[in-house]
Amino acid sequence: MSYCLNPTCRKPQNPNNARFCQTCGTRLLLDNRYRAIKLIGQGGFGRTFLAVDEASDRIINERAASAPCVIKQLFSRDRQISPEKAIALFHQEAMGLAQLGEHPQIPALFAHFEVDGTQYLIQEYIDGINLEEILAAEGTFNEFQVRDLLADLLPVVRFIHSFQLIHRDIKPENIIRPRGGGPLVLVDFGASKSATDTALARTGTVIGSAGYVAPEQAMGRAEFASDLYSLGVTCIHLMTGLHPFDLYSISEDRWVWSQYLPPATKGRISGRLRRVLDKLLQKPTNQRYRNATEVLLDLGLESKTGSLPGAAAAKPPDRQRNQSRSPQSGQSAVEEMHWRCLRSLTGHEGGVTALALSPGGRILVSGSGDKSIKFWSMETGRLLHTIPGRSLWGGTGHTERISSLAFSPDGETLASGSDDGTVKWWDLDTTQLIYTLPNHGWGISTLRFSPDGFSLVYGSRDGFVQMWDLETERIFRTFNQHQAQISDLQFDTDGRTLISSSYDKTICLWDARSAKLINCLTAHPDRISALALTPDRRLLISASWDKTVKLWDLEFATQRKVIAAHRKPVTCLAMHPSGQFFASGSEDSYIKLWDLETGDRLCSLRGFWGINAIGFSQDGNYLVSGSADGLVKVWQRLEK
Repeated sequence: MSYCLNPTCRKPQNPNNARFCQTCGTRLLLDNRYRAIKLIGQGGFGRTFLAVDEASDRIINERAASAPCVIKQLFSRDRQISPEKAIALFHQEAMGLAQLGEHPQIPALFAHFEVDGTQYLIQEYIDGINLEEILAAEGTFNEFQVRDLLADLLPVVRFIHSFQLIHRDIKPENIIRPRGGGPLVLVDFGASKSATDTALARTGTVIGSAGYVAPEQAMGRAEFASDLYSLGVTCIHLMTGLHPFDLYSISEDRWVWSQYLPPATKGRISGRLRRVLDKLLQKPTNQRYRNATEVLLDLGLESKTGSLPGAAAAKPPDRQRNQSRSPQSGQSAVEEMHWRCLRSLTGHEGGVTALALSPGGRILVSGSGDKSIKFWSMETGRLLHTIPGRSLWGGTGHTERISSLAFSPDGETLASGSDDGTVKWWDLDTTQLIYTLPNHGWGISTLRFSPDGFSLVYGSRDGFVQMWDLETERIFRTFNQHQAQISDLQFDTDGRTLISSSYDKTICLWDARSAKLINCLTAHPDRISALALTPDRRLLISASWDKTVKLWDLEFATQRKVIAAHRKPVTCLAMHPSGQFFASGSEDSYIKLWDLETGDRLCSLRGFWGINAIGFSQDGNYLVSGSADGLVKVWQRLEK
C-alpha cells in the first residue's frame, strides 16, 4: 500500500505502484524516492510513517536503500508552540542527528528537506518494540533487566552529551528493543537541544513528557543531569508498573517508588541499585549525578581506568542496516573486534559455575551453585530443560554446587561434576541419568572426555586425577603428583598426552596411556585456575590468581609470553576455534580477548559480577559466559 502524506486526505490508502493519490491527487513519492506505506505514529509535532526508498538506481546512502525507513512529517497540533518554533525544533532534531553521525543505538538520519512548505526527516527504521509495550506484555522489570537497561543506555547518553546535546525526552516509549536482538536503541530526538553555555543560561521552551521531566527542565533549563533524571524515572516506572505521578509523594516531597515494588521484586533489589536510583532522582541538580560515567562507576559497570564495553567513542564504528546492532565492544591497534551481548539467560538462583556447548553448537548447558543444571537453545535462548539438585524429596541431581560440565565428542551424553564428590553421566536425548560414579570423598573440581570419547578424566580437590572407562564403568588410571586441588585438564589431539593444572601452582604433562609423568612445570607464583590449548596443540595457555595469563611452548616446555591480563584473579580461559585469539575471564567482571601472536588485547566485555566460566561456539561466532550473579550471557561477534 502507498499512503498519502496530505493531512487532510480522507482516503489516504492507495495501490503500491500509484504515483499520485487517487483521492486528492497529491504526489505519493516524496522527493521522487520515498514512499510512505503505513502511518505508525502521530503526536503534537507531526506524524511518522513506515516507508521504503525506491531510488534503487541512484542510491545516495546505500544503507538507506537496503532497508525500510521512516518518514517524519512536521504537522504541529500543539497550540502552545508557534509554527516558527515547531519548525525550529524540527531543524534542531535534524542537525542534532546529523551531528551525532552514526551510532549503533541511535537511528541514523538519511535525509532532511522541505516539500511544498512542509518539513520532512528520513530516518532509519528500528524494527522492535518499546519498553512501555514490553512492560504491558511481560510485566514489571527485575534488577537484572534494569541493570541491563542502564548498561545499554548510559554509554549512549554519555555519547550524546559529548556532543553538547541533551535528549530531553528519555522515557520508555522512546527506548526500543530490536526484534533481532542486541542492545536497546534510543529514539526520538525531536526534543534534543544544544547544551552550550549560552543555551544553558537561557530559559527555553518546556519540552518533555509529563512525569519524566526533571524539575529544572520543567522550568525550561535542561541540563545534562536532566537526561539522567528521566532515565531514573524510566527505571522506577518499569520496576513498579505505575505512572511516575503515582510514585511521588506530594506531602513528603520525595519519591516513594520502593513502596510500590511488586512483592516478588521488593526483597530482591540490591542496596547498590536503590542508592543509584535514589541519586538519579534527586531534585537538586547538585545532589544528582553530574554525568553518565559517575552512574556507571557507582553501578560497578565501569572502572576508573577502563570503559564499559559499548561506551561510544567520539566517532563510533559504522554499522550494517537491517541487522542486529551493537556498540563496539573493544579495540586494539592490531585489529578492531566488535561483539555484542545477544541475550542474557536468567533462571539460576545461584552463581553460574560451569558451562558447556554441545559439539553441534545447538545446546548450551549451565551449572550453578544452586545445584541445578539447565539446558538452553543457543538459537533462541529458550530454556529447554532443568535438572534440579537432589533434595530430601528425591531427584537424581547433585547435592552440592556444580563444578564442571563436559559433552562427549559425539554430543550424545553430558558429564557433570560436583562439590558433592560425584560425577554423573546424562543421556542428552532423554536428559535422564545413565550412571553415577561412586562418591570420591572429595569434591570434583574439573572433568573432560578423551578425544575418542571412550574415557572420562576428572580432577578433584585432593589433587588426584583419575580416568574412568565409559564401557566398563570403572576407574582404570590414577595420576598422582599434584598437592592441591586440580583446576583444569586438557588432552592433546590424539589423547596420548594429558595436561593438568593445580592450585599447587604447577602444570603436569602425563602419558595418558600409562599415567607416567612426563614433565612438571612450576608455572605461576599463585594458584593456576585454567588451561587452554591452541587447535594445533602446540601452545598451552595458563591462567592464575596472580592476575596473569602465560603462553607456553609445549614441545620445549618453555614459557613464551606473560600477559598482565586482569586486575583480579583470572578464573577461566577459552580458545577461539581459529586459533588466532583467546578469551580470559576474571573476578574483576571482565572478559578480555587477546591476540595469540602479539599478546595485544583485542576487546573487553563487561559483566556485572565475577566471570566464572566462558566458552566459544564451534563456528567461533558466539562466546558464552557464566557469572556470579547467576546470569548466562551469549555474546555475538559482529563483522567489521
